[in-house]
Amino acid sequence: MLTALRTRYLDLLGSIYLYNEHRGYTSIDRVLAAVRARAPGDVALIAAIEKHRADERKHYAMFKRWFELRGVMPLKVDRMCGHIDRFVEIVFGRTIDALDTNRIIAEDAQFEKLCRVIALTEKRGHRQVHILLRHPIVRGDKILMRIFTIIEKDEPSHWAPYDGWLAAHGMRVSNWRDRAIDRFIHSELLFVKLPALFVSPWLARRSDWPDAGDGVEPAAAAVPIAA
Repeated sequence: MLTALRTRYLDLLGSIYLYNEHRGYTSIDRVLAAVRARAPGDVALIAAIEKHRADERKHYAMFKRWFELRGVMPLKVDRMCGHIDRFVEIVFGRTIDALDTNRIIAEDAQFEKLCRVIALTEKRGHRQVHILLRHPIVRGDKILMRIFTIIEKDEPSHWAPYDGWLAAHGMRVSNWRDRAIDRFIHSELLFVKLPALFVSPWLARRSDWPDAGDGVEPAAAAVPIAA
């Protein structure tokens, strides 16, 4: 019984992270398009966001490999478990896919909001990884511990370019409304969605991987997650 509960918890945790990492790097493609159009000469900012994108892709590949090593497909979670999805929907009033990239490019106020949303999402992720690295169930899985240790090391460089852009333009790194939304989304996932998904008998496994529709992707950097 305890083994089944532990396996269910890890399945759900890994599935949510797999979804979010995939959502992360595919969404950053839109951010990169906006930055390259807004400030094509800002080589340092573009390079920092490209690294963020590459790291998110690397993290996705590690979770995918974790599932492959276990011989199971991830659970079929969707954007309701996506922190960045919910944040964008609340702040912008539309889904990530429906964001008006041209408006974000043209208006500082829109790009400012996007930078704050991304930075707060990454900071939330970093705090959560700290918690998971001390979680007894996670600590029982050496590969997951390796993955979360890598993520913990990578995360600080992810919010830095967005905070840096805001500071350089005399804008607030965050405001009370955004922080309140961040706390609400996290609490909603932790206390409502996760328990509901954990006990749901209708939560099926995916039949394909989230990156199946990505097209040709450059190979993610090899990371020895089994150490």
